Amino acid sequence: MRTLKGTDFNDRSKNSLEAKKALLERFKSRPTAAEDPAVAARQEERRQIIQAREAREAERRRLKEEEKARQEAERLRLIAEEEARQAELAREAAEATERARQELIEAKLERDRRYAARKARAKGKK
Repeated sequence: MRTLKGTDFNDRSKNSLEAKKALLERFKSRPTAAEDPAVAARQEERRQIIQAREAREAERRRLKEEEKARQEAERLRLIAEEEARQAELAREAAEATERARQELIEAKLERDRRYAARKARAKGKK
């Protein structure tokens, strides 16, 4: 009865070879990675993701460089303002010193004039 079912060694070997051939045919009929539209679509999707990532990174770098340039310009502007303020303070100090010197000169001239007038009055009384 066993032989009626076809389970002897030859049948099993034949069935195994047929299964291997069928599997090989299925594999051969499958499109390769280059021909498969699903693979090509995934590759294109990955390519687009990479391009988008690179664009975002480039934008981030550009914004970072712009911010750095803006901060440098602000720093230079503050330095220039501070230098201008220091120059103005120095000018005001120089003007104040000159004004004080002029006042001393004028006071001395006034004192000398009064002294000369007093001497002239004293000389006139004698």
